[in-house]
Amino acid sequence: MDIENLLIFLAIGAVAGWLAGLITKGQGFGIIGNMVVGIIGAVLGGFLFSWLGITAGGLIGSLVMATVGAVVLLFAIRIVKKA
Repeated sequence: MDIENLLIFLAIGAVAGWLAGLITKGQGFGIIGNMVVGIIGAVLGGFLFSWLGITAGGLIGSLVMATVGAVVLLFAIRIVKKA
C-alpha cells in the first residue's frame, strides 16, 4: 500500500465515521471520535463483507462497506459501555 492509497483509505474511513454518527443519532463520539471509529470500522466492514462473501468495488462500494463497519462498531461500543 502506497501513501496515496493510505490517504484515500483514511479519508473514506473518516467520512464513513461521520456518516455512521449521523445514522446512529446520539451514539457518536463527536466528529474526531467518529472519524477514528470510521477508520477502524472500515477495516471491520472489509472483514464482515469478505466473511459474508459480498464484494464492494469502487469509491461508493468502499464508502458503504466502511459505513456499515462503523455503524456495527458504534453499536458494539454502545453495548459494551452499557455493560
